[in-house]
Amino acid sequence: MSTAEKRFISSDEYLTIERASEFRHEYYNGEMFAMSGATRAHNVIAGNIFRRFLDQFENRDCEAYMADMRVKVDRKGLYTYPDVVTACAPGFEDDELDTLINPRVIVEVLSKSTEGYDRGTKFEMYRRLPSLQDYVLVSQDKMHVEHFQRQPDGRWILEEFDSPERTLAFETSNCILNVADVYTKVSFDTES
Repeated sequence: MSTAEKRFISSDEYLTIERASEFRHEYYNGEMFAMSGATRAHNVIAGNIFRRFLDQFENRDCEAYMADMRVKVDRKGLYTYPDVVTACAPGFEDDELDTLINPRVIVEVLSKSTEGYDRGTKFEMYRRLPSLQDYVLVSQDKMHVEHFQRQPDGRWILEEFDSPERTLAFETSNCILNVADVYTKVSFDTES
C-alpha cells in the first residue's frame, strides 16, 4: 500500500491560494492548514481585547487587527492569523496590505485543539520576530491570562493574571488591558 506524497507549497503559492480562498489557512514549512471555527467565549474575548486596543490607538500611529490579519513570521514560511495583533507604524509584506510583518503585540485565545501549538512551536517562531514585544495567552475556560514580555536583553518574562482587578501593561505600545475588560460578557461553569 502506498501513501500519497505531500506536495510542497511555496510561500508565494500559498499567498496566491489563500487570497482567493473563502476559508483561512495557516502556512508552515510548505503545508497549508485549514483553520477551524471558534466558540462564543473565544469570539467575545478576542472582540473585547481588540476593542480595548482600538480605543487606545485612536489618535496614534498604532493599529489593532482581529483574526483576519495574516502575520508573516519568518522567511522559512510561517504565516498565521493571531486572534488579535497590534502594530505601530504597520508594515506589510506587499501592496495587498493583508500580511503584517511587524507585529508589536500578539494575543491568542486558547482552545483545547490549539493550546499546545500556541504555547510551543508557534510561540517559538513568534519570538524570532524582532518587532514582537508582547505575547498574550488568554484562557476561555477560566479567568487566566499569561503575558510574556520581551526584555531589553532578549529574555522573555512571564506574568500571570487571575483576578479581574489586575491590569496588563504594554510598555512599548503605551497601552493597558484590564483583566475585567478581557472577560466582559463571559461566564465560567462553576460546577466541578
